Amino acid sequence: MVATSDNERAIPLRDSIGQLERGLIEAGLENVKSHLPDVYVTLKYSTTDNFFGKDVYGELVNCYLQPAVVKMLEEALEHLQEENPYLTFLIYDGVRPRAVQQILWDDLDKPDSLKPLYVANPQRGSLHNYGVAVDLTLADRATGKPLDMGTHYDYFGYPAYPDREAQMLAAGKITSQQVKNRKILRAAMNKAGFTEIGSEWWHFNAFSLREAKERYEIVE
Repeated sequence: MVATSDNERAIPLRDSIGQLERGLIEAGLENVKSHLPDVYVTLKYSTTDNFFGKDVYGELVNCYLQPAVVKMLEEALEHLQEENPYLTFLIYDGVRPRAVQQILWDDLDKPDSLKPLYVANPQRGSLHNYGVAVDLTLADRATGKPLDMGTHYDYFGYPAYPDREAQMLAAGKITSQQVKNRKILRAAMNKAGFTEIGSEWWHFNAFSLREAKERYEIVE
């Protein structure tokens, strides 16, 4: 931080923001924490704690989304805390530039025919690439500790599938409390206009891919 004079506020040096984050700001995306200070953010792709075991975001620690999606997330948080004031969101991922998607695609040790099961083809683009998808869970508002959802983030298997919850519950792979936690998350997100997918309990879309292409440019 530097101060320009004794009576002026200290302002952050622009160079203190990494190149990736500067690009997101210049693309018109917004920092979620600037609008929702009550949420927690732990970008899993800024760590090696993800399916790929690779840190692809580097120094980026803030979650960015399209402004309209941030507003939807604000609404979702309001719905969540109306009935569960002790809870908040813990965000794992937001916008994912296509250049990062390409790294994941190239490094995935799978045949090209199977890669789309794990990561979207960067040539086609994904909703994360447009900044209109968010990966998140529920957390204790006071501590940030995530609720038990039955699997960890980026778990590829039926226990993580919303579409398979009844089957997995009957098989003893997940518990009724874990399903209840997921339903609380889905209810808050759905009320704000988000939709889920059948294979990842943590993933929510603000728009369809067609709508995203009509509204936004892909984030490179």
